[in-house]
Amino acid sequence: MTVEEIKRAIEADPDNAAYTEKGWEPLFHVLPSATILVISQAPGRIAQSTKTYFNDASGDRLRDWMGVTRDQFYGSDRIAVMPLDFYYPGKGKSGDLPPRKGFADKWHEPLLALMPNVQLTMLVGQYAIKAYLGRSRQKTLTATVQNYQDYLPDYFPLVHPSPLNYGWQKRNPWFQEKVVPDLQQRVAKALKSDN
Repeated sequence: MTVEEIKRAIEADPDNAAYTEKGWEPLFHVLPSATILVISQAPGRIAQSTKTYFNDASGDRLRDWMGVTRDQFYGSDRIAVMPLDFYYPGKGKSGDLPPRKGFADKWHEPLLALMPNVQLTMLVGQYAIKAYLGRSRQKTLTATVQNYQDYLPDYFPLVHPSPLNYGWQKRNPWFQEKVVPDLQQRVAKALKSDN
C-alpha cells in the first residue's frame, strides 16, 4: 500500500468515523526518503485545527532541541512524523487526553514499512517511550531519558517538549547540557545522509 492508500483506509476505518465526520484529516507525515522519524503521542488542539503537526509551542521546543528551523522541519524530505494516534484526543484534567489504545498497533507497521531509510527514531514523551521500549525502559521517564544511549541506535527517547514540562527541564539541567547536543549532532548527520 502507498501512503495515500493507507491514509484513505485510516479515514474509512469505523474507529475513526467520528473524526472523519468532523472533516478532520489524520495528521502524520510519512515518506520513503525519510532518515529521521519522530514518534509522538497525538496531535494537539492547535495542530488539528490548523492541519499541521507540531504547530504549537511544543513543536517550537522540539525543533529547537533538534537544531532545525521550521522550514527544515516541514520542508525537508528527510523528517517524518508519526504519532501514536493521528487525531486530537480531546482535553483531559491536566492537559490533552492520551492517544487511543490500539491505533498505533493497527497503522504503524504498514507505514514503517514504507520508510526503509530511517536512521534516527525519536520517541517523544512517555506514551511513545512506553509503546516502543516496553519493559526495556527504566522505572521512570527521567531515568529512561538520562540513559538514552542504552537505546541507541534504534531509538532516542525524549521527554515531551510541552510547556508543562519546563519545570522538569529546569530540575534536570543535564538534559540541555548533554542530551540535546547529542540529538542535534545525530539529526544533522541524518539530514545530510545520502541514504
